[in-house]
Amino acid sequence: MRSAPDHQYVHGFSRDEQDRLYRQARFFEPLIHQGIDLSEQTSLLEVGCGVGAQTEILMRRYPDLQVTGIDASKDQLKRAKKFLSPFIQQKRVKLTQARADQLPFKAATFDSAFLCWFLEHVASPLKILREVKRTLKPGALVYANEVMHASFFVHPYSPATLQYWFEFNDHQWNQKGDPFVGAKLGNLLKQAGFKNIRTEMLTLHCDNRKPKLRAQFIQDLIEMLLSAAPVLLESRRVTPKMIESMKEELLTLQKDPNAVVLYSWIQASAEK
Repeated sequence: MRSAPDHQYVHGFSRDEQDRLYRQARFFEPLIHQGIDLSEQTSLLEVGCGVGAQTEILMRRYPDLQVTGIDASKDQLKRAKKFLSPFIQQKRVKLTQARADQLPFKAATFDSAFLCWFLEHVASPLKILREVKRTLKPGALVYANEVMHASFFVHPYSPATLQYWFEFNDHQWNQKGDPFVGAKLGNLLKQAGFKNIRTEMLTLHCDNRKPKLRAQFIQDLIEMLLSAAPVLLESRRVTPKMIESMKEELLTLQKDPNAVVLYSWIQASAEK
């Protein structure tokens, strides 16, 4: 799901992690895709397609769309090929192993592009966006959803969770990723040469008005944070005690009728 070498990907490539990506995509689908319109597009480049979780959503929502997905990881693409096999057989999906900053496509090939939870994992998002622009036809649309981890909030106060969150973000930053890249999408798209740039902050604000949604979101958080635990332990950023405390805090939040969990990210769109 990134241009960096596989060992730098904080979540790893286990079967459980790949399964988590499918659950996460379905959970965020209503919010992410309500602001996207690809009904007039026919050829889309998906950058960092990973296991094909977002690809499947695009296939369902846009029956006339053909998607070319690229990813640097053989492991992710192997899983994606199995998951998307019906669409591949229908020639609606094509998957290619490639670096996002060295796309193996001619200029003006696609009429749209899509990126989701990808630029946080790379060292040079501007270079990638310029390369995406090169492959797009004049007037083509690009949509990007990217993280803004500074927005994370939980109540009641959960010190182990917040400490783990800091170490998680700091590790990603030191690996030359960017856990705050969402806030920079407007600048990056402008520097890459796109026009008609629009950004919107999307928010999951879960409290006792929607307890089921809150419980689901906290479960997604637990799984996402635990997927990074092996890497963070190896780098000595966290301890087994901190991991257990973080998990206990979040499980307690799941049962707290007055718990609050808030997270925001940025959705951007632009035209070539």
